[in-house]
Amino acid sequence: MNLEIDQSGSVDSVPAFRASGTACGIKAGNLPDLGVILADRPCAAAGVFTTNRLQAAPVLYCREVLAAEAENIRAVVVNSGNANACTGSRGMDNARRTAQLAEQTFAIEPSRALVMSTGIIGEQLPMDKLASGLQELGSTIDSGAEESFAAAIMTTDTVAKHLSLAFQLEDFPVTIGGAAKGSGMIHPDMATMLAFFTTDAAISPPALAEALRRVTGRSFNMISVDGDRSPNDSVFVLANGASGAAKIEDEDSPGFELFCTAFERIAVLLAKKIAADGEGATKLVEISVSGAASFEDAARVARAVANSPLVKTALYGQDPNWGRIVSAVGYSGVEVNPERLTVRFDGLAAFSAGEPSDTPDADLAAKLAGDEVLIEIELGMGGECCRFWTCDMTCNYIRINADYHT
Repeated sequence: MNLEIDQSGSVDSVPAFRASGTACGIKAGNLPDLGVILADRPCAAAGVFTTNRLQAAPVLYCREVLAAEAENIRAVVVNSGNANACTGSRGMDNARRTAQLAEQTFAIEPSRALVMSTGIIGEQLPMDKLASGLQELGSTIDSGAEESFAAAIMTTDTVAKHLSLAFQLEDFPVTIGGAAKGSGMIHPDMATMLAFFTTDAAISPPALAEALRRVTGRSFNMISVDGDRSPNDSVFVLANGASGAAKIEDEDSPGFELFCTAFERIAVLLAKKIAADGEGATKLVEISVSGAASFEDAARVARAVANSPLVKTALYGQDPNWGRIVSAVGYSGVEVNPERLTVRFDGLAAFSAGEPSDTPDADLAAKLAGDEVLIEIELGMGGECCRFWTCDMTCNYIRINADYHT
């Protein structure tokens, strides 16, 4: 399967989608804080949402809209700097009002706009600023730079995260575009991260929802920065069917598996961008777990290692302290036989068959010196595996979160 990745692409790289971002004053310093994705035709849409039981008003509103209008979505509005979470009935009214303002601005029918917010919890949205920002976007939507939407949804991110992917589906060129934000409060099962995808594939809402569920389980639910979960986190996908390829009606339709493969590829790339941009991070860390009895077991082991502050700080210090990794494997809750367990740093064994390897510490430490680190864990309990991404933990993580009002 030939997949063409465009690192400069975004959600508006897909035909019949437009996107832009602006600064409306929610954030201080005239930083971008309001973005919109606009579809020129009704879209099938799907979303997956935070597992935090304290769900923000935009999450509740989007659940409601997708339950009723999953075949007719035309826009997504996202603000940063204010989460509209823990804001009561007024917050819910503001989420609805945001959607209505977007529908009026872009002349689309009611209940066709999704909304999302990210930022500080417990403050009401400044609706006058948001209304002015939407009015500006209404006049600039056709001239927005490809990075402007991705920049507008950032909070503590240091880089905008976006790309697009092209592939062939039944001899038709199909494109998937994506943009995401996330740097802290990142943990599997949806944490403080948002991701938005657009595609010109033709696919029914149920099939799109199943594809999103599968893809999220192998991408955004396979990253962690600090183990925290947010009330806002969501992933959305909109499909406008403009490619001309035959419609994918369900999981048995020709093209469904191919679409999922392409979708997973772009989602994993965006998820890795989030992990690499973890607050204060200096290293992207991939944890490869193999030989598990089940995928779930592999994921539990990877999560335990990824969320260990002792492991993450050792990686920052380039200390090949395999004991911290083995300890995390042991408390993961997965059945483990030490005699079958192997831990490697990018191919070099640190622990094998129940005892330390004879690899010199200096050689192991050298594997931790770069900005990308690979930890390989072989359980010897079965044939399942997973890949998981995290980052190191530095003094800057503490500084960023000590200074950031939440």
